[in-house]
Amino acid sequence: MSDIKKVVLAYSGGLDTSVIVRWLQDTYNCEVVTFTADIGQGEEVEPAREKAKALGVKEIYIEDLREEYVRDYVFPMFRANTIYEGEYLLGTSIARPLIARRLIEIANETGADAISHGATGKGNDQVRFELGAYALKPGVKVIAPWREWDLNSREKLMAYCDERNIPVEKKKGKSPYSMDANLLHISYEGINLEDPWAEAEEDMWRWSVSPEAAPDQPTYIEVTYEKGDIVAIDGQAMKPHEVLEHLNKVGGDNGIGRIDIVENRYVGMKSRGCYETPGGTIMLRAHRAIESITLDREVAHLKDSIMPRYAEVIYNGYWWSPEREALQALIDKTQEYVNGTVRLKLYKGNVDVVGRKSEDSLFDEKIATFEEDEGAYNQKDAEGFIKLNALRLRIAAGKGRKL
Repeated sequence: MSDIKKVVLAYSGGLDTSVIVRWLQDTYNCEVVTFTADIGQGEEVEPAREKAKALGVKEIYIEDLREEYVRDYVFPMFRANTIYEGEYLLGTSIARPLIARRLIEIANETGADAISHGATGKGNDQVRFELGAYALKPGVKVIAPWREWDLNSREKLMAYCDERNIPVEKKKGKSPYSMDANLLHISYEGINLEDPWAEAEEDMWRWSVSPEAAPDQPTYIEVTYEKGDIVAIDGQAMKPHEVLEHLNKVGGDNGIGRIDIVENRYVGMKSRGCYETPGGTIMLRAHRAIESITLDREVAHLKDSIMPRYAEVIYNGYWWSPEREALQALIDKTQEYVNGTVRLKLYKGNVDVVGRKSEDSLFDEKIATFEEDEGAYNQKDAEGFIKLNALRLRIAAGKGRKL
């Protein structure tokens, strides 16, 4: 007899999680609570309610978390100009802490004994969900069916559905790729992408046109920042999730945001994936541009030096960790004067910064000018500066040391 009486499942309504509902009921003889989060995946989430009801689920949570997702997770991450291994904008990684937090909160609300997810035993998501869960509720029981059952193929999953009358749509034309989407990005893995030499097929992409098919005329936009976060586009105030929705649309229309990478998963293997992140690509360029005129040099360089570590913390699933909290406190402190507007030109897959202005700008035209500076900068001061910085080099050279 299992001591698990109730489980909260992260539920999408798709094949895997529909099978998991019945498998949990059969294997643990337990009640299942489903939780479906709308974080901008671009598909209706409400149908998950009827699917869950058909599986005998009594407690069903369906929540619109789009604004919270961008405001409390995506925006804080972009304040650091975060990018993993030089290319990946962490679209999947940053969604997991929010889902993990709500799973634990719902478990507490409903008196559940455990939580469950549909992440496989090969990927990063199992780590992210579970590290978050344990950080927020140390004694929680986590059930990961992919690490327990033998239903390790789509054929076996479909056969399980047929045997137990599980209602699953068999959509014609459904993408063969393993996909994950939210407001920040959409990812593609599997099929021909498992060969790193094979080019991604054009009809795979969902959010963007190819750069070749993008308009022949550039699109200009102006992005306004307050304390490191975008608050308006082209002078129109927007909520955080509205910002990302707008930038995804205009970026996708201009062929922006596609990448094809091989990344190092935390579990040890290399994985090839393709990602579309049009809004995030624009946000990264714009944020660096506004920081370029508002941040002190050493603060900017300090941020750049810790960014890879911060990116790794998020990628590996340690959002709910003391090191992330400490890094975030430093990052957020640097954003106090990151205010102003950036003008961007979007053209055939490119994002060009063509203007930036701020009341908090540290760019001093009188000092930087190549024309007469009226004594704002004494060029003779540079001689002593250079000699002092060269002192150790001169001493070593005088001793005959070779570089």
